[in-house]
Amino acid sequence: YVNELDGVEHVALVKGDLQNYGDKLPIVRMHSECLTGDIFHSLKCDCGNQLSSALDLINEYGCGALVYLRAHEGRGIGLVNKIKAYALQEQGQDTVEANVSLGFPPDLRDYGVGAQILLDLGLTNFKLITNNPKKIIGLEGYGINVAGRVALPPAINKYNETYMSTKREKMEH
Repeated sequence: YVNELDGVEHVALVKGDLQNYGDKLPIVRMHSECLTGDIFHSLKCDCGNQLSSALDLINEYGCGALVYLRAHEGRGIGLVNKIKAYALQEQGQDTVEANVSLGFPPDLRDYGVGAQILLDLGLTNFKLITNNPKKIIGLEGYGINVAGRVALPPAINKYNETYMSTKREKMEH
């Protein structure tokens, strides 16, 4: 998918027949791009683990989709600003505080493009693979029914303990 407004390319990976899934609802992962986690397997976040786990879950389930949203790096602040936020985190700030120190809200991501992709795929009623309740709210604002949430177990390690704690305590994950 190519966003005609900004030229950013997004990807939808589909497993099974989304229109004829019988008595079970498809499962969907709306995944935000994370170069450091998805590609370089950074231990500072759990993004790469979430991506891999979601793909495995969709494959095992047999019916669903993964929508990979580009331009969502660093909760929407971009790669360069994400690296600046990492430097602030090394000085003791958490991820929310670092974004705010850089002049950004804690999370700039918008799921409108993702919602449009889901609508194009005919997905208007499904279970969402997420730990982030704001994704559900963001998608339902486009007339999509998120019939349930499938949580992913967190991948906590000594390098992302503070980040994971911040997600749970300040971002309600």
